[in-house]
Amino acid sequence: MNKANNVSEMIYQYCKDMKLPTIRNSFQEQIKDAMIRDINYETFLAELLQKEWDARRQTAQANRIRRAKFPYKKYLEDLSLNDLPEDAQKKYKQLKTLQFIQEGRNLILAGNPGTGRTHTAIGLGIKACEEGKNVWFTTVPLLINHIKECRSERTLRVFQRRFEKYDLVILDEMGYISFDKEGAELLFTHLSLRASQRSTIITTNLSFERWGEIFQDPVMTAAMIDRLTHQAYLVNMNGNSYRMKETKAWLEQQQIG
Repeated sequence: MNKANNVSEMIYQYCKDMKLPTIRNSFQEQIKDAMIRDINYETFLAELLQKEWDARRQTAQANRIRRAKFPYKKYLEDLSLNDLPEDAQKKYKQLKTLQFIQEGRNLILAGNPGTGRTHTAIGLGIKACEEGKNVWFTTVPLLINHIKECRSERTLRVFQRRFEKYDLVILDEMGYISFDKEGAELLFTHLSLRASQRSTIITTNLSFERWGEIFQDPVMTAAMIDRLTHQAYLVNMNGNSYRMKETKAWLEQQQIG
């Protein structure tokens, strides 16, 4: 008994030193299970390592999702496909493959509010995190403010290096707030760092013809649109409000209750 205890303590310590927490916490139960099933050493070792690998993969996924700074968790599976705008329904299967990220191409979801633009963007972002991609979510106004703060604190170059290396950046709410020429130039400069190299998802409530309202500079507007739409995936998100349908369904349920 003492010898068995000593061996267990050695295994525990080895796992602790080598940072194998899942094996450390489960090896004794795995041994008992292996004895009951009478499996060979190779199968036992493979299953034990699989358990550690699965745990690390789940932890890594959770960490990527946490670092992405999503405002809330929305999964693609939660979308009611039939309630999405027609163009989104047609392109959903292709977008779900995340091929646009592999190709370093942008995705622009443009349409009226409540049609599932942000939900779709977050769902694609979470799926990308699950598949090992580094993602960052922010709104356009917050991004511009952050860039200005980094510049004043002389940490802009550090931020730029990080910004251009994300596999996917999601910029929400393009068009809700206009900004000055300085803000437009900063946004253009930073998006140019990712052009044709890394993917950016942009959600906007404005058609391209109205982007001049937020950039307030026709030359800058034309350059921005040209840079962002080059070989990009464009999805028309105009349609009936997705949120309004959910609200009506909820109110009807409340009345029934």
